[in-house]
Amino acid sequence: MKRPLMIVVVMLLCLTVLSCNKTEESFTNPILAGFYPDPSICRVGGDYYLVVSSFAYFPGIPVFHSTDLVNWKQIGAVLDRPEQMDARGLGVSRGIFAPSIRYHNGLFYVTCTLVDKGGNFVATATNPAGPWSSPVWIPEINGIDPSPYFDDDGKAYIIYNSIPPDDKPLYDGHRTIRMYEFDIKTMKVVGEERLIVNGGVDLSKKPIWIEAPHIFKKDGYYYLICAEGGTADQHSEVVFRSNDVWGPYDPYEKNPILTQRHLDIGRKFPVTTAGHADFVETESGEWWAVFLGCRPYELVTAWGEEYFNTGRETFLAPVRWMDGWPVINPDSGAVQYRYPLPVKAASRKSKIPLSGNFTYRDEFTAEKLSPNWIFLRTPHEPWHSLSERKGSLAIRLRPETAAGDGNPSFVGHRQQHLRGSMSVALDVTPAAEHEKAGLLVFQNEKHFYFLCKSLEGETPVVQLYRSPGNGSDNNQMELIASRTLSTVNGHLSLKVEALGAVYAFSFGERPGEWNLLQDNVDARFLSTRVAGGFVGCVIALYGTSAGNPSHTTAYFDWFEYGGDDEMYR
Repeated sequence: MKRPLMIVVVMLLCLTVLSCNKTEESFTNPILAGFYPDPSICRVGGDYYLVVSSFAYFPGIPVFHSTDLVNWKQIGAVLDRPEQMDARGLGVSRGIFAPSIRYHNGLFYVTCTLVDKGGNFVATATNPAGPWSSPVWIPEINGIDPSPYFDDDGKAYIIYNSIPPDDKPLYDGHRTIRMYEFDIKTMKVVGEERLIVNGGVDLSKKPIWIEAPHIFKKDGYYYLICAEGGTADQHSEVVFRSNDVWGPYDPYEKNPILTQRHLDIGRKFPVTTAGHADFVETESGEWWAVFLGCRPYELVTAWGEEYFNTGRETFLAPVRWMDGWPVINPDSGAVQYRYPLPVKAASRKSKIPLSGNFTYRDEFTAEKLSPNWIFLRTPHEPWHSLSERKGSLAIRLRPETAAGDGNPSFVGHRQQHLRGSMSVALDVTPAAEHEKAGLLVFQNEKHFYFLCKSLEGETPVVQLYRSPGNGSDNNQMELIASRTLSTVNGHLSLKVEALGAVYAFSFGERPGEWNLLQDNVDARFLSTRVAGGFVGCVIALYGTSAGNPSHTTAYFDWFEYGGDDEMYR
């Protein structure tokens, strides 16, 4: 080998080693990709536990475990029994709001709000993987986002977002932070409710939506952190402190301690809407924050609009204490996609990836569904099976539809990338035009695309439908594309590709074959900006008989999900 070529080879090997070391010594944000918002975290010894909002999806309040803060595995859910959570009739973005998890004297506590159906509650467990108790309701709390605090004198408290003084708002978005003492033996509030924060950091500036409060203690001070500014591009995290748990709480003069609203909206690979944080201290004394953020695939700078379909995701960033105050992400104004590892990697990577670029495949050979699969509202009857046909997920077609407020035949997986693909192998023989089964790309009841196998008359077809959208009184889906199939029997492969601002839909009648059905389908129709709400897109294995009785079952032989976002390459 000639010397110049040898030098080049050695340099490339060195660069490869350095790149590998950089990857091994850092982690990738978001740590929970896809719609996993409103994170709350606690540490017990060397173990970390995290919960997020789940809204009308079931099981409610997924619980994650890690020993290094970056490799997470879902170990269960707080509300995994139908009697714990009846979500029938709830809108997709209602239901479970902003849980908080804490550990005290051998018991885990999760407090949360079931919006529109029950209010605020606490559930407990000795093992965070479950089983968890049924909700114990706290009717005295008039608000959302309850969080417990256990003081070192043995007393406990619950702090939450609530109404303005005398229920007379001074402006739109005027809210307060209030607190009760809480008796952990009786699971009831004690004494009188007290007002802790009125409006936010500076009432004269009309701050909006002070919420998601958490209290912790350090160096003799009680610190209160809250989200402020709403959950859109003005979102932020602020901090107060006091010598007394009841206050008065003084705001940090350099608030907010986290926001992205001041940054150039046209920056490359932006993280936006950062806020709603919770803190954790490692065994070595370092502090870290988990918080929600969004990754837009498109920014319209002229109007300050952003479009994302992955929803609000969970990020992790370091916290530094400066003059007695905590500051999140102190060394960079912009939230980073990579930070140095907080703890030497100790957790094994989960078989179900949650961060970075990856490919995941489920061939439905297990005895029960993996915890990454979710249902739209609570199932109250058996309509799916992994045992009816080994190696397949059987889904019975039922009258319920994704456009309604019940529990349709819907088994969902979050969209976790801006650019990725989701595909399935489907075996179904529809008996009539109203019977349809396939892949649903779902944001809410009025915003979804449905790629399915069905009939037109007696002719077997693959079809692509679009839901009617906001402002439409018509519940009928719009047929976008249709293609005749060679037979009504047999397997059909279906694929959805997310390509930033557009989707592409394909099908295949033979293994390895893909035929484009429709490309350049508007993804912004499913974005939070257009569809509203607090969730992200879910890719669902779905079947319906559209209000009619049916004896048809759809069999899904495998599901594959892969993501390749540029910010991770």
